[in-house]
Amino acid sequence: MLGSIYVGKVNNVVKNINAAFLELTKGQRAFLSLDNRNEPRLLNRPYDGRLLAGDEVLVQVEKEAVKTKDPVVTTELSFSGRYAVLLPTGCPGRLIFSGKLDNSCRKILKGFLEREEIKNVLERSSLIIRTNASELTEGEPLVQDILRLDSLAGQILSVAGTRTCYSCLYRPASAYLTEIRDTYHDQYDAIVTDSPDLYEEARLFLEQQCPGELHKLKLYQDPSVTLMNLYGLSAKLREATETRVWLKSGGYLVVEPTEALTVIDVNSGKYSGKKAIRDTFRLINLEAAAEIARQLRLRNLSGIIIVDFINMEDSADKQELLQALSRELRQDPVKAVVVDMTPLGLVEITRKKIRRPLREQLNETD
Repeated sequence: MLGSIYVGKVNNVVKNINAAFLELTKGQRAFLSLDNRNEPRLLNRPYDGRLLAGDEVLVQVEKEAVKTKDPVVTTELSFSGRYAVLLPTGCPGRLIFSGKLDNSCRKILKGFLEREEIKNVLERSSLIIRTNASELTEGEPLVQDILRLDSLAGQILSVAGTRTCYSCLYRPASAYLTEIRDTYHDQYDAIVTDSPDLYEEARLFLEQQCPGELHKLKLYQDPSVTLMNLYGLSAKLREATETRVWLKSGGYLVVEPTEALTVIDVNSGKYSGKKAIRDTFRLINLEAAAEIARQLRLRNLSGIIIVDFINMEDSADKQELLQALSRELRQDPVKAVVVDMTPLGLVEITRKKIRRPLREQLNETD
């Protein structure tokens, strides 16, 4: 459901938490925060500053349902492309650049956008220029991406008033396709599937959004060895859900997701190095920091994460560890932040919740 746009029906408004609960479809509830939101687009009456039970409102799913929590929706619609995100219901005229784009890159990209058709788009929408735009050497792909998104948004908004409650007006591309779209092209060599249907879906998607990557798409057709066995995917998926994760040094992590948060414990394990104990703990913790960042991405762990690293006495070692962990987390396409180290030596991390953890997704397919 992530990214889908619905005509939802408000069930009730809870003033003490400034939020509303609504139905996206019959029996599928969703949570809508009313904090710092733009004016909602009501379809059954003019908006008078109030959101009331029974209102039909245009919403987009911004977070999937996780465990017992309902999906989270927003009235601020957005449409993502490879190089830009278009927001047709926000404050028009805003041009926002990803924080990962440096000033020289922003200057070049601004030059690409000095075109009349882009100025027309900005008269009715806001734009976010994504980090992927840094790979561009000329402006046409960026301009075409924006114009495609503007056309899509215009089509959906134009028919919204004629659609009935619980209608789904828009579904984004499958998650695996948006991963292809959003990943830097030099970070993968091939896209491989053994399903003709998935191959055709990916081919059409690449032709439209990433034509330069079409040559990387491969259909695997060897009947003697399945694709799963060729890459050992079953074993890798099992490893990605196991509690214990071994480090090359002989140390290991214990990863324990709970309802409220995820706890990760770092242990020295089988490490048998000859270094002094301070250097031993420092090296294991630094190795663990890199592996923890990888595991968060691999398992899609989010929310509050508490890490119990091996205790270190030296404040310089602690600071080095926090800096190394922050550096590793910056590689994550999902926002992840090191908050602090508590007086007990526990490191607090937050990672934005968007999709369900890998374990939940695999359990659903079993």
